[in-house]
Amino acid sequence: MKKTTIALFPALFAGAEKTLLASADFNVSAWTYPSGVLALALDNSRGRVVVLPYQGQMIWSAVFDGCDLTMRNMFSQPRPSPTVIGTYGCFMFHSGLLRNGCPGPEDDHPLHGEMPCAPMDSAWLEVGEDSAGTFLRLGGEYEYVQGFGDHYQARPSVTLRADSALFDIGMQVTNLAGVPMELMYMAHMNYAYVDGARFVEPLGVEQTRVRSSVPAHVRPTPAWTRYMAQLTAEPSRLQVLHSPELYDPEIVCFFDGARADSQGDAHFLLVHPEGPAFYTRYRPEQFEHAARWILHNADQQVAAFILPATCEPEGYKAESAKGNIRSLAAGESAQFSVTTGYLTEAERRQLESEL
Repeated sequence: MKKTTIALFPALFAGAEKTLLASADFNVSAWTYPSGVLALALDNSRGRVVVLPYQGQMIWSAVFDGCDLTMRNMFSQPRPSPTVIGTYGCFMFHSGLLRNGCPGPEDDHPLHGEMPCAPMDSAWLEVGEDSAGTFLRLGGEYEYVQGFGDHYQARPSVTLRADSALFDIGMQVTNLAGVPMELMYMAHMNYAYVDGARFVEPLGVEQTRVRSSVPAHVRPTPAWTRYMAQLTAEPSRLQVLHSPELYDPEIVCFFDGARADSQGDAHFLLVHPEGPAFYTRYRPEQFEHAARWILHNADQQVAAFILPATCEPEGYKAESAKGNIRSLAAGESAQFSVTTGYLTEAERRQLESEL
């Protein structure tokens, strides 16, 4: 592999959108939102991802082949916030790393932990070529350290390929402390709700379960409660997005035993009525768990069809009781990667024919 690394620094982002890099395959531009949040756009011939390089390296939006992949939300721009709830309109955020999910009654951690809006220490671009072709990558580094507490280094990344509407999202976590570190991580991808879309798992899963707990932010209605009882008894009822009135409050499902192909990848799609699809693949050896999140109301519409994770998103105490919390030894690192994005109908059919 050969690559060139370009250091980034906040002064490059001042003012309106400006080009930082242009090539035959890629374009990179930077700006500052009126809210004060710094943003970087990575473009190829198929589309664009907008990343917040100094705010958790959150992916604010993604658009490919003219299709907006991002959930409908209430935010016209990202907001500076120490927690994700203050700027919950993004395409993807890194949930965790010490705590993940919805805090339960006995938990004291924020929704989805400390990493989603973490103040990154540094960011850089990489442009290069490897066995898969040319690539453009945004990388970053964040050191979390607390006196008498945990100490880790997080290195997220986003990688775009030439002429592709799929991109890679990576995370490397290293325990810098002299004692073991608890780890809870979810690649939280908030895909757009598409009316009539179908959930497709080409290789299947061993079991689908509907979340039985009700988080504090959920306000059940009688109709929702009846529908949840039906889904609990028969999770396969939820295969097509055709009843938006039943997806408020939210619907959350858990997957056990996502089956992988010969390369070790599990595949999940949200197939649109017209034929294209949203798509994600990941390695179950990295993510032992996975969830699905659906919500449709006047303010937020999301079909997060697969959320790979190291645990379920029910908060620290609940996941600890289940034995779902991983541990990193002193000096140990963990690597995570998902490939996600948009497939045309032809690309989808080709993928499915190969599985």
